[in-house]
Amino acid sequence: MTDITVDNQLKDKENKNSEHDNSQSLATRLVKLLIAFGIPLFLLSMSTSELPFDDLSIIQHRLLAIFVLAALLWILEPVPVFATSILIITLELVMLSDQGLYSFRFLNDGTDPVTSIEGLIHYNDIFAAFSSPIIVLFLGGFSLAIGANKYALDTNLANVLLKPFGTKPASIMLGLMMITALFSMFMSNTATTVMMLSLLGPILMSVPKGEKGIKALVLSVPIAANLGGIATPIGTPPNAIALQYLDSLYNISFLDWMMLGLPFVIVLLAFAWWLLQKLFPFSGDSLYLQLGGEFQRSWQAIVVYITFAMTIILWMSTGLHGMNTYVVAIVPLAVFTLTGIIGKEELKLINWDVLWLVAGGIAIGIALDKTGLAAVMANAIDYSVLPALLVMLVMSLVCWLMANFISNTATANLLMPIAAAVATSMDDLSLLMMLVVVACSASLGMILPVSTPPNSLAYATGLVASKDMAKVGLIMGLAGLVLVYIVIAVVNLV
Repeated sequence: MTDITVDNQLKDKENKNSEHDNSQSLATRLVKLLIAFGIPLFLLSMSTSELPFDDLSIIQHRLLAIFVLAALLWILEPVPVFATSILIITLELVMLSDQGLYSFRFLNDGTDPVTSIEGLIHYNDIFAAFSSPIIVLFLGGFSLAIGANKYALDTNLANVLLKPFGTKPASIMLGLMMITALFSMFMSNTATTVMMLSLLGPILMSVPKGEKGIKALVLSVPIAANLGGIATPIGTPPNAIALQYLDSLYNISFLDWMMLGLPFVIVLLAFAWWLLQKLFPFSGDSLYLQLGGEFQRSWQAIVVYITFAMTIILWMSTGLHGMNTYVVAIVPLAVFTLTGIIGKEELKLINWDVLWLVAGGIAIGIALDKTGLAAVMANAIDYSVLPALLVMLVMSLVCWLMANFISNTATANLLMPIAAAVATSMDDLSLLMMLVVVACSASLGMILPVSTPPNSLAYATGLVASKDMAKVGLIMGLAGLVLVYIVIAVVNLV
C-alpha cells in the first residue's frame, strides 16, 4: 500500500512538473508572438516620415513591416518556419498585390472616384514564388534522395566515400565537409546538399539517440556547401554576377579566381570543422558505421544508379550541353515517375514544408525587388562621405546582412550594380576588390533556415533547431567577414 502511495505521489509530482513546463513553454511562445507581431504593428502605425528611410511609399512601408515580421518569426520561431513563409505570401497578396483587399488597394481620401495606391505588385508575381526554378531544383533533389534511399544507393555510396576517413567522429565530419565542398565548387550547392544529406542518413542510423554530435554532422554539410562555391567562378551565382561586371576591365580566368577563392575556403572550412566540434561535441571517440551491403542489381536499381550519375554529370557540365541546373533537376523526377520508381506513396515523402519555406523566402525577395524597397535599403547609406576602405567594409556588411534574409543571388543582383557604380566613382577604390568582397559577403549569409537552400535542407531533417543554425551561421559569417577584411588590409599594405 505504501509503495502504491509513493508511486502515486511521484506521478502527481511528474504531472505537476509537466504542466508547469507546458505552461512555461506556452508563456514563452506568447511572449515571442507578442514581440514578433508587436514591433511590425508599431512600424505600421508610425508615419512614413518617421522611418529612417527617405521617401518611402505606402507599399514599401507595408513591406518593411512584413519583412520585420518575417525576420522576427524566423529568428524567434514561435510558429513553424514554413508557417511563417505561408503567412508572408498571404500578407503580400492581401496587402501589397493588385488583387488584395480594397481597403489596401485604394485611398479613401474623400474624392470620387477613390484614388488607387501606386506600386501594387501584380498578384501573379507573388504566386511565381511557387513556380520558381529553385522549387524545381528541390523537387529534383528530393526525387534523387528518395530513389537513392529506396535502392540503398545512399548507404553504399557513403560506405565507399567515407571509408578512407576511419571511425573517429571528427574524421568522418572532415570527410563529409571535404567531399561536400569539392562538389559545391563545380555544381549546385543545393544539389550537393541533397546528395550529401542522403549519404548522411545511414550514418545517423548508427549514432545513439540524443547524441549531441549529430547536430555537428548535419550542420557540417550546409556549411561546407555554402562555403565551397566561393572557390570557383561557377560555384555560386554571386561569383558569376561579379564576373559580369569585371569581364570588360579584367581578364579573370577560372584558375585566377580559384587561386584567390580556394585558400579562403580552406581556412574557413578548417575553422568550421573546429567550431562544430566545440559547439556540438561527440560523447564517444569512435563512430562505427554499419554501412555494409552490396549494390543492388535489379533493373530499377540500375535505372537509379544511371540517373543519379547522369544528373551529377549534367549538373557539372552545364556549359557543354546548354541545360542549366534547374532544367537538369527535373530530369530525374521525370525518369523515376515514368518508370514507377517513384509512385504515389513515394511522392508523399517529399518535404513539402521545405518547399513552402523556400517559397516564402523567394516571395520576400520578389516583393523587395518589385516595390523598390531593397534598393532603398541598399542606398540608405551615403557612400560618398566615407573613405574608400570604409565604403568597402560597409558594403560587405550590408550585403551579408541582406543575404541572411533573402537569397544570396537576389542580394548580389541588387548590390553588385551599386557596388560597381560606387567603385568606379572613387579613384582610390578597386573595382575588382570591391566586387570580389561583395560576392564573398553574399555567400557568407547563412544564419537562418531560409538564408540558403542548403540551410533549408539541413533544417528539414528535423535534427537541428533554428537557434543552432543561427549560432553557427552567425559565427561563421562574422569569421568569414573578418577574414575578408584581413585580406583587404594585406592587399592595401602590399
